[in-house]
Amino acid sequence: MSFQPVFAQFWEKVKESIENKTYAKLTLAKTIGDTELKNIYVRPVLNDDVFSLSVTARYKTEEVESFHTLDEAFIVLAPYMNNPFLTALLFTTENDITFKLNKKRVGTIIEQAPTFKNASDVIVEMKAKGISI
Repeated sequence: MSFQPVFAQFWEKVKESIENKTYAKLTLAKTIGDTELKNIYVRPVLNDDVFSLSVTARYKTEEVESFHTLDEAFIVLAPYMNNPFLTALLFTTENDITFKLNKKRVGTIIEQAPTFKNASDVIVEMKAKGISI
């Protein structure tokens, strides 16, 4: 069974958290073995009041940042699940949502109590300005 439908469900939770202004941050982590790519951070950005996501790929020797719409970010990030990442962590003010792949590469979504009390500064600014995605 493919994990991709479960990852798509996870991405819906990412979209909901941005729409509901509860998004704090998103991290792809836990690689398989020793890889060049260590983790990927996804943060919201406002440029002239236009919303986008900053995707920062952290390698052993450098960081590469790119900017994408919400839908583009899904297309960019999805191929990294299972190669090399096994975990995606969504931090919101309501709960922490974890997408995990087990040894058989079956995806599961786990919700836990929130780590962050406040949404991302950009999300707070969007809320104040009445900007939606």
